[in-house]
Amino acid sequence: MAGLMHLIYRLPFVECLMFGALISATDPVTVLSIFQELGTDVNLYALVFGESVLNDAMAISLYRTMTVIKSNPSGQNFFMVVVRFLETFVGSLSAGVGVGFVSALLFKYSGLDIDNLQNLESCLFVLFPYFSYMLAEGLGLSGIVSILFTGMVMKHYTYSNLSRSSQRFVSAFFELISSLAETFVFIYMGFDIAMEKHSWSHVGFIFSSIIFIGIARAANVFSCAYLVNLVRPAYRQIPRKHQKALWYSGLRGAMAFALALQSIHDLPNGHGQIILTATTAIVVLTVLLIGGSTGTMLEALQVVGSDSPIIQSPLASVTRSTFGGTNGYLSPEDEESSSGNKIKMRLQEFQRSAASFTALDKNYLTPFFTSQNEDEAMPLTSENMGLDDDDRENYSS
Repeated sequence: MAGLMHLIYRLPFVECLMFGALISATDPVTVLSIFQELGTDVNLYALVFGESVLNDAMAISLYRTMTVIKSNPSGQNFFMVVVRFLETFVGSLSAGVGVGFVSALLFKYSGLDIDNLQNLESCLFVLFPYFSYMLAEGLGLSGIVSILFTGMVMKHYTYSNLSRSSQRFVSAFFELISSLAETFVFIYMGFDIAMEKHSWSHVGFIFSSIIFIGIARAANVFSCAYLVNLVRPAYRQIPRKHQKALWYSGLRGAMAFALALQSIHDLPNGHGQIILTATTAIVVLTVLLIGGSTGTMLEALQVVGSDSPIIQSPLASVTRSTFGGTNGYLSPEDEESSSGNKIKMRLQEFQRSAASFTALDKNYLTPFFTSQNEDEAMPLTSENMGLDDDDRENYSS
């Protein structure tokens, strides 16, 4: 709209959608490292990390969809755009989840956890995500989205089927690889700024993009948090200060930069160069400004220190899990009071389905795809819960 009003550089509509898709990928690595260092609330950490992971997957799928529309604009309509997006996203997700489940069954029944095969076990664990990537790319889907969901499934199911030594090795290996990858991206970004040809003449496009990014992120975070809080019990709602921290932590990084590099090849007439320049500037500014002021922001919002973590005692956790405090179900009174609100009822139904999937995973999927060792099968007692003497007496009573 600002381009149509000749306030900034005007890009075609589809190219604006491509830029919006790639710039929506958040990469809060700097923020999360500060969260961990300062001891921020684990719930806030999970919110920021989970949103970043899903944003990456959605951004890649949307960008690929817009690229296809750009290359073949004839005969395209809104319905075909939705179909193409679902084809890319759901297909990549299915490929990744399928490879993850296959790996879980392989490691469960292959017997690779003996001493002389542990090196092979670790190598196969590292190679399975690469196989997921190649499978998705061979099918014309998104390999990055596929490998993302493969990692989720392998962490949840396959990892527990590894031997102890292999678990330690792959944890250290992937931590090292992730650190090297992040370091390489920022080094490459620095060389790119110094050596590549950029279109710095369109400064208004860059700063207007930053402003609209902040506005759009605020609308997204606060509206989604409001809908989530409609159906959550009072003790599980997302506090306002967590919503502000989640909005503030939306810096851009490696994924947006990688897609912007791809846009140079996808867009003619120098428009890809303009998008790369804008993306590079946004990444640098958000990393410097947001990353440098995260500590101050956390202290101002009072989400660090001994008072911030919302971690219940083991006794409280057992009580709530036993009596349905955290299972997402609402009491009959809550159901009756919300009967007049259709949106709230729909959200409650979705939450029930999520709770049902959690029960399905716990009762069927986890036993089927993982090895149930003696530690996992131990009954829940006061001794293995780590309770002190006072809590042990209360738990026994």
